[in-house]
Amino acid sequence: MRPDFVVCVLAVAGVCGGAPGQAQPGAITLEQIMADPEWIQRPATGAYWSDDGSGVYFTRRRAGSELRDLFRVDLASGTTERIPDEQVWSSDVRGGDFNADRSEKVYARGGDLFVKDVAHGTVRQLTRTSAHESSPTYLVDGRIAFRRGGSIVVRDPGGGLVSELGAVRFEDPPGDDEPEASYLVEQQTRLFASVRDADERRRARTEQQRVRREADPQRLRRFYLGDGLREARRWLSPDARWMVVTATRADGDASRRDTMPRFVTDDGYVRTDAVRPKVGVPRRDPDRLFLLDLDSGGHGEVDLGALPGADDDPLAFLRADDDDAAGAETSGTSGTSGTPGTPGTPETSEPPEGDPRPVSILRVAFSDDASHLAFMARSNDNKDRWIGAVELAALALGGDAASAEGADDAGEPARVEAEIVEHLRDEAWIGWSFNEMGWLRGRDVLWFTSEASGFSQLYTWGGAGAGVERLTAGAWEVSGVVEVEGLLYFRGNRERPIEYEVYRVDPSGGAAVEQVTSFPGVVERFAASPDGSRLLLNVSSAFEPPEWYVQASIPGAEPVRLTDTVEAGFASHPWVPPAFVAIGSSHVDRPIWTRVTQVDGAWGGAPGTRPGVIFVHGAGYTQNSDNGWPYYFREQLFHSLLAHLGYVVIDMDYRASAGYGRDWRTAIYRDMGARELEDFADGIDWMVREHGVDPERVGLYGGSYGGFMALMALFKDPGRYACGAALRPVTDWAHYNDGYTANILNTPELDPEAYARSSPIEHAHGLEDPLLIIHGMVDDNVVYQDTVRLAQRLIELGKENWEVAAYPVEPHAFVRSSSWLDAYRRILELFETHLRRPALQKAGVDHGE
Repeated sequence: MRPDFVVCVLAVAGVCGGAPGQAQPGAITLEQIMADPEWIQRPATGAYWSDDGSGVYFTRRRAGSELRDLFRVDLASGTTERIPDEQVWSSDVRGGDFNADRSEKVYARGGDLFVKDVAHGTVRQLTRTSAHESSPTYLVDGRIAFRRGGSIVVRDPGGGLVSELGAVRFEDPPGDDEPEASYLVEQQTRLFASVRDADERRRARTEQQRVRREADPQRLRRFYLGDGLREARRWLSPDARWMVVTATRADGDASRRDTMPRFVTDDGYVRTDAVRPKVGVPRRDPDRLFLLDLDSGGHGEVDLGALPGADDDPLAFLRADDDDAAGAETSGTSGTSGTPGTPGTPETSEPPEGDPRPVSILRVAFSDDASHLAFMARSNDNKDRWIGAVELAALALGGDAASAEGADDAGEPARVEAEIVEHLRDEAWIGWSFNEMGWLRGRDVLWFTSEASGFSQLYTWGGAGAGVERLTAGAWEVSGVVEVEGLLYFRGNRERPIEYEVYRVDPSGGAAVEQVTSFPGVVERFAASPDGSRLLLNVSSAFEPPEWYVQASIPGAEPVRLTDTVEAGFASHPWVPPAFVAIGSSHVDRPIWTRVTQVDGAWGGAPGTRPGVIFVHGAGYTQNSDNGWPYYFREQLFHSLLAHLGYVVIDMDYRASAGYGRDWRTAIYRDMGARELEDFADGIDWMVREHGVDPERVGLYGGSYGGFMALMALFKDPGRYACGAALRPVTDWAHYNDGYTANILNTPELDPEAYARSSPIEHAHGLEDPLLIIHGMVDDNVVYQDTVRLAQRLIELGKENWEVAAYPVEPHAFVRSSSWLDAYRRILELFETHLRRPALQKAGVDHGE
């Protein structure tokens, strides 16, 4: 391998002078591609509206520095100015909350609270303490609630009383520590006057304290939620009457964690860091959901065990003694509660005795008038999701009169049953995305997103008996929902799966979905102005990095560009914009959307001799073949270099990728790697048919999930790929994390066959073609141990023609340009050696070497 291997693609094509490896003006070189991306763009990031809507703020990195500056765009004049560091403190900040008439905004900065008069721009400071205060919000009566430490505190208007709303105690109520009735207790009390006297004195003191506390009108209510718990999170209703607290086990999870050594350290000694536990190891503790009535002192607990289907065991087929049942396959289904599964879907049953499925709370939301509470919960095995609602206005939890003797706001919590808005069951797993929910402003109407139809769509629920109404429909996805002046705005890919625009719909129902924006690319994110009249939009396309625009929040309005941060020299290179092709699938009735990078005429050989490369995106569930600036921008530029050299490069949104609905997402359940290889085979057939690629000269590469797939391709489909490069690859899913892996493969102890099918190390005996493994040694995501174990396996199998390139100071995603360059020199040399040079020889073309 030549360490100085750099290609000037224009020189190779005979356009510019100089030898290969010598950079030329306007040429594409690996050094340029892998340099600090500042040469491409110092993007405007984190943009947000000014408080009065007259301007937009964003931050941008200084040239040649890691420091970031704050800028403001004045929308009236169109001018952009940098805010001097000494004035940043007086600039508008992201977040905070407006009062009812939007004349004031309360916000936190540096752990203290401030209120701004929006019309006059004056600011007054509310707190100056060593405590950290955050998350301020206006209550319906004008008071300001905020967080201080672990408590929610309320400040009266005009600087009055600052008070904590309810003291939550994770302990048993006073008086509950009395000895349990027993023969010995009764005997002691009956025989000994001293015991009786001490007990009477204690009871008298406790009763006196109770009377005094309950007579004190300013007392702080205390809520005793039981021993052995710890708080997870709390929420306050807009009228400050209700507090919701989620709690879980107090002892935490002491699961054994992986360790990661660091060999290059400041003191020369090896240091080890603890990283995440392996899949199946973390304990899955349930949440408990408490409702505290701050007026009466009563409290209740939502009965999560009563959620429909909570007693089912979706994995009963794996727990069965029957060997055939234990190995059964399932493709899964999705739908609301009661929807039957597809043929082959395993039946559910009661979970093992004493081992109920734990449930966690994802979201909690109060309606504006605090008459209703909604919560979103999911089973910790991620097979079920519930949305429940509680009508607070009709809820009576007791309180003062119901307090236990000798206790303050004590006693067992009342049982609260929730109205079930939706129950979503997926025999594979509930999607990580599309779990949005909120109440319409001023209305007791709940909106939420759900994959019940097979695609994320938008729904509303109008209360008990009203039923659920779907506002959107079709084979496309809804996300990023916000309410703007009574309408619901969201991102969607309605026209083509690869393009995302902003849409809106009237939640009152019956209205058509309207497209608001029309960009030739992707709206990455958006935010409405304080008055809702305009949208701030972050937009990109395949070869145009993200920039910011402002547009009126009505369909068809003309957008105004606010930023232009791409460096002038970037466009001077002969980049090859990708084409987007829907490649037909031989296995499903859906096309595989694919980025295709190639240059007509760049290959001088006969048809059928051209080299091809498949790039495999990482993360599994991501969408890389959309018409936006990719996360893998270095790879996109690298593909231009390859295209000028004559390669055809495809980047497929294989099954498991985001953007194409639930069935596409879950196609890999219990069998990671199989469906993807089928899609790659369709991609190779397409390259051969449409671009004259030699089927014997196709390579592939990718990182993380893409590295895993490169290994699976070489191990399970030997001979189809002439070579492959696996960057930071997962080699054994039993060694990856729990949150991601257990959704797809269950756990190793419960579903060992799924892990055996899906882990490359189990198929390493199939390696025949050249393999390059690239891995950072301080990777705390896919730990370097994955590569070490696979290397030992390949050694013991006697495999040849493979190598490992280790990067001692690099994490999962490389951060140093020198490492990027070294890695891609090796990948390019791999492709040149095993793809292009043999293809040129086969074609009878003199390649000059």
